[in-house]
Amino acid sequence: MTTTPPSPSSPPSPPSPPSDEIVTTLRAAGCVFAEDEAALLIDAADGPAELAALVARRVAGLPLEQLLGWVRFCGLRIAVDPGVFVPRQRTEFLVREAVRLGRATARTAGVVVVDLCCGSGALGLAVVTALTSPGQPGPGPVELHAADLDPVCVRCARRNLAGAVGAVHEGDLYEALPRSLRGRIDVLVANVPYVPTTAIARLPPEARLHEPHLALDGGADGLDLQRRVTADAPAWLAPGGSLLVETSDQQAPAAVETVRLHGLVPRVARSDEFGATVVIATRPR
Repeated sequence: MTTTPPSPSSPPSPPSPPSDEIVTTLRAAGCVFAEDEAALLIDAADGPAELAALVARRVAGLPLEQLLGWVRFCGLRIAVDPGVFVPRQRTEFLVREAVRLGRATARTAGVVVVDLCCGSGALGLAVVTALTSPGQPGPGPVELHAADLDPVCVRCARRNLAGAVGAVHEGDLYEALPRSLRGRIDVLVANVPYVPTTAIARLPPEARLHEPHLALDGGADGLDLQRRVTADAPAWLAPGGSLLVETSDQQAPAAVETVRLHGLVPRVARSDEFGATVVIATRPR
């Protein structure tokens, strides 16, 4: 990194610490991928002072993605604003399952994708990007709608989804969506919070202290919001359409029972690669 020498009338800027010093500092703070994080922070900083500030904030526990303002998810660069949940790598498995279902749908009228509790809009964008990638077998036109209760998330999602076919809506779950979508949704992804309330205190500090509890707290058993989403899904899914939610492996049996209770057909998909469990609820044709 090069810097412009200070003018004689201005105090000298503190020198930028060498990258190996930054790596050592980050590693001492518990950053597992200290080398990668150091490179990203150096690239993001506009000068030594900003670099020192970024390193200090990272050492204090702020999530790397919020410091950078973006996260890599499914090969996409997703903007992440302060107060917006950072999409996790394990959720890429949910996206894979959603894309597979979207391609299988391939209806003449195209595919309708909805991302509930969308946060940054990462899931919806990743699904639609994969479905519309050149050279990939896929459906006809893809229509995307995303929704979140938090206006901060809605603003972030609108930036990420600018140019996508569809819209981002503000409101509580299905209440935010246009009525015209009832009975038409082919792929419904809902990365709802599923951490039991009492388990939040045991989360890593990055999540516990710096991410919105609204995006983490799933109630007593972690499935409060999942039950609400599943209960109303039959009215919004198209025949053969599917709802996909991420859970822990221990929560999957209870989530499956909720799916059956509301007349949907459950399936549990698991990935050792991602360490992820996804419950899929399909409306019978």
